[in-house]
Amino acid sequence: MASSLLVLLDDIATILDDVSVMTKVAAKKTAGVLGDDLALNAEQVSGVRADRELPVVWAVAKGSARNKLILVPAALAISTFLPWLVTPLLMAGGLFLCYEGAEKLLHRFLHSRDEDQRHHAEHAAALARPDVDLVAAEKDKIKGAVRTDFILSAEIIVISLGTVTDKPFSVQVGVLVGIAALMTVGVYGLVAGIVKLDDFGLYLSRSISGFARTVGTGILRMAPWLMKGLAVAGTAAMFLVGGGILTHGFHAVSEWIQDAAVEATHVPGIGAVMGALTPMLINAAVGIVAGAVVVGAIAVFRRLRGAPASAAH
Repeated sequence: MASSLLVLLDDIATILDDVSVMTKVAAKKTAGVLGDDLALNAEQVSGVRADRELPVVWAVAKGSARNKLILVPAALAISTFLPWLVTPLLMAGGLFLCYEGAEKLLHRFLHSRDEDQRHHAEHAAALARPDVDLVAAEKDKIKGAVRTDFILSAEIIVISLGTVTDKPFSVQVGVLVGIAALMTVGVYGLVAGIVKLDDFGLYLSRSISGFARTVGTGILRMAPWLMKGLAVAGTAAMFLVGGGILTHGFHAVSEWIQDAAVEATHVPGIGAVMGALTPMLINAAVGIVAGAVVVGAIAVFRRLRGAPASAAH
């Protein structure tokens, strides 16, 4: 009986070790979605009164948890009963990532900064009107953020599932549950910190300590750049991750990339760097091209239907 217990404990330890390793792999694969998730959710809170920022983040976090309570069992059911569907879903998720990234890039080129600032000013003026129902506006903002989270969470779960399709069911459950919990707590914990960063900087800037005032002023200057940096990093990671998913979906392309990486290692002096960069650059290029093609196809479809080509997604 003692030996049976030891075997059971050993099996549990092995499963937990597999779950830990595969969760790290899945977290790396979903880095692009995570960066975008952070930027999008922090942006969703913009325009909310300062005293309502954290309650709104909490409400969206609860909605995100409900989303994952739906998505994780659905993903496990697909893996068990329709395993052939995992790869197409993974490819669709990768293509959607590329589309999101391309749409963001094209938005920057197609819309001037003055136009974006004017739109933001109009939005802020509308919220300041006394006849605007702020409670209803807040509820609409929360619903929109939860809908966006559902899409991003679905991408995270599908990408994570793609890393453990050949693993035992217990490992799949552990990885998906672990990723769901990690992403929910991590993303919305960071979002809460980001949206209150300017308040913290303002508090320090009013301190009687010169050092604290300096730190507070630095935080206030850094906060906008942090948001921009998150958005840029998230967009770049979308192309890298999305393009990587697409190239790995085609065995011949994946082998060609591996061969190209090996050839790049023979470049004198910088072979190691080129060997590491080559797959990333190819994946990013594939992601940009695929995303641009999808954006163009959607624009043509909208134009044929009579909808404005710049309709927001």
